[in-house]
Amino acid sequence: MTKWLLRGLVFAALMVIVRLIQGAMINVWETRASLISAVLVSLYALAAFLWGVVDGRGDARANPDPDRRGDFAMTWLLAGLFAGIVSGAVAWFIGLFYKNLYVEGLINELTTFAAFTALLTFVAAIIGVALGRYLVDRKAPDVVVKHHGLAAIDEDRADTDVFAAVRHPDDATQPVPPQDQNRT
Repeated sequence: MTKWLLRGLVFAALMVIVRLIQGAMINVWETRASLISAVLVSLYALAAFLWGVVDGRGDARANPDPDRRGDFAMTWLLAGLFAGIVSGAVAWFIGLFYKNLYVEGLINELTTFAAFTALLTFVAAIIGVALGRYLVDRKAPDVVVKHHGLAAIDEDRADTDVFAAVRHPDDATQPVPPQDQNRT
């Protein structure tokens, strides 16, 4: 199972649980609907933030060089989109039978609510990843990266440098000859 799919499934299930609890609590304490919603959404964001901190710490420990670390932005973006769409569809389906759940139409659940869930999950988790990496990096020794001449290419990254194929290390020291304007 891919990293984003696991996170997406967990947060889709968590959002459905949050919405079920929200519906039940608002039906009991109608005057506290805003507070209930804010607290439940904050708890959801806290869960994404904490998982992000764990991801960031683990990645920073595994890869001391910041240039070698994983791309958690795409992982968490896909997880958030998946969680938003799936939780919106599941909540809409549950809302067909359980009228105390506050849901809108299917299109609204799959667009507006999914976008809110995706953004909330993504932003909270990425802040957590950044904090997790910072917590490890502040205590780690500096990483020394080998550079070769003016190209500054690390040996094992030479194949990913888009300019390496057209640049020679000695080209930067030689002047460029002027163009002949009289050519026809």
